[in-house]
Amino acid sequence: MSDPCGQPIGWVLVVFGFLGQALFSARFLVQWIASERKKESVVPIHFWYFSIGGGLTLLAYAIYRLDPVFIIGQGAGLFVYSRNLYFIFRKPERVAHRRRPV
Repeated sequence: MSDPCGQPIGWVLVVFGFLGQALFSARFLVQWIASERKKESVVPIHFWYFSIGGGLTLLAYAIYRLDPVFIIGQGAGLFVYSRNLYFIFRKPERVAHRRRPV
Protein backbone atom coordinates (compact mmCIF):
# COMPACT_ATOMS: atom_id res chain seq x y z
CA MET A 1 0.00 0.00 0.00
CA SER A 2 1.32 3.47 -0.78
CA ASP A 3 0.27 7.08 -0.28
CA PRO A 4 -0.49 9.50 -3.16
CA CYS A 5 3.22 10.39 -3.36
CA GLY A 6 4.21 6.75 -3.78
CA GLN A 7 5.60 6.38 -0.24
CA PRO A 8 4.91 2.93 1.22
CA ILE A 9 2.67 2.86 4.27
CA GLY A 10 1.91 -0.19 6.37
CA TRP A 11 -1.54 -1.46 7.22
CA VAL A 12 -0.90 -0.78 10.94
CA LEU A 13 -0.49 2.93 10.18
CA VAL A 14 -3.64 2.94 8.08
CA VAL A 15 -5.60 1.22 10.88
CA PHE A 16 -4.17 3.74 13.38
CA GLY A 17 -5.30 6.62 11.15
CA PHE A 18 -8.78 5.15 10.78
CA LEU A 19 -8.97 4.64 14.56
CA GLY A 20 -8.21 8.32 15.08
CA GLN A 21 -10.82 9.29 12.51
CA ALA A 22 -13.38 6.99 14.17
CA LEU A 23 -12.74 8.57 17.60
CA PHE A 24 -12.97 12.02 16.11
CA SER A 25 -16.19 11.20 14.27
CA ALA A 26 -17.75 9.55 17.34
CA ARG A 27 -17.96 12.96 18.97
CA PHE A 28 -20.73 13.94 16.58
CA LEU A 29 -22.68 10.79 17.45
CA VAL A 30 -22.29 11.58 21.16
CA GLN A 31 -23.50 15.16 20.61
CA TRP A 32 -26.43 14.04 18.48
CA ILE A 33 -27.62 11.46 21.03
CA ALA A 34 -27.32 13.96 23.91
CA SER A 35 -29.27 16.58 21.95
CA GLU A 36 -32.00 14.11 21.03
CA ARG A 37 -32.39 13.08 24.66
CA LYS A 38 -32.75 16.69 25.83
CA LYS A 39 -34.71 17.81 22.76
CA GLU A 40 -32.34 20.78 22.43
CA SER A 41 -28.83 21.38 21.13
CA VAL A 42 -26.25 20.45 23.78
CA VAL A 43 -22.53 19.72 23.75
CA PRO A 44 -21.81 17.07 26.40
CA ILE A 45 -18.39 16.86 28.05
CA HIS A 46 -17.72 13.54 26.28
CA PHE A 47 -17.79 15.45 22.99
CA TRP A 48 -14.59 17.21 24.07
CA TYR A 49 -12.97 13.98 25.29
CA PHE A 50 -13.62 12.30 21.94
CA SER A 51 -12.31 15.44 20.21
CA ILE A 52 -9.04 15.27 22.16
CA GLY A 53 -8.68 11.50 21.75
CA GLY A 54 -9.28 11.64 18.02
CA GLY A 55 -7.24 14.81 17.62
CA LEU A 56 -4.20 13.36 19.43
CA THR A 57 -4.37 10.16 17.40
CA LEU A 58 -4.69 12.06 14.13
CA LEU A 59 -1.91 14.45 15.15
CA ALA A 60 0.41 11.49 15.80
CA TYR A 61 -0.57 10.07 12.40
CA ALA A 62 0.11 13.45 10.73
CA ILE A 63 3.48 13.82 12.45
CA TYR A 64 4.50 10.35 11.33
CA ARG A 65 3.44 11.24 7.79
CA LEU A 66 5.20 14.64 8.04
CA ASP A 67 2.10 16.44 6.75
CA PRO A 68 2.42 20.11 7.84
CA VAL A 69 -1.14 21.05 6.87
CA PHE A 70 -2.60 18.15 8.86
CA ILE A 71 -0.24 18.84 11.80
CA ILE A 72 -1.22 22.51 12.05
CA GLY A 73 -4.92 21.72 11.68
CA GLN A 74 -4.96 19.05 14.39
CA GLY A 75 -2.68 21.06 16.69
CA ALA A 76 -4.95 24.10 16.51
CA GLY A 77 -8.01 21.94 17.11
CA LEU A 78 -6.42 20.34 20.18
CA PHE A 79 -5.84 23.80 21.63
CA VAL A 80 -9.54 24.64 21.21
CA TYR A 81 -10.75 21.31 22.67
CA SER A 82 -8.42 21.64 25.67
CA ARG A 83 -9.48 25.22 26.24
CA ASN A 84 -13.13 24.21 26.30
CA LEU A 85 -12.42 21.53 28.92
CA TYR A 86 -10.52 24.14 30.94
CA PHE A 87 -13.57 26.42 30.91
CA ILE A 88 -15.84 23.54 31.92
CA PHE A 89 -13.67 22.43 34.85
CA ARG A 90 -13.05 26.01 35.95
CA LYS A 91 -16.67 26.08 37.06
CA PRO A 92 -17.23 22.80 38.94
CA GLU A 93 -20.97 23.40 39.25
CA ARG A 94 -21.23 22.85 35.48
CA VAL A 95 -19.67 19.40 35.83
CA ALA A 96 -21.57 18.12 38.85
CA HIS A 97 -24.58 16.02 38.05
CA ARG A 98 -27.66 17.76 39.27
CA ARG A 99 -30.28 15.56 40.82
CA ARG A 100 -33.80 16.04 39.69
CA PRO A 101 -36.31 16.86 42.40
CA VAL A 102 -38.31 13.81 43.47
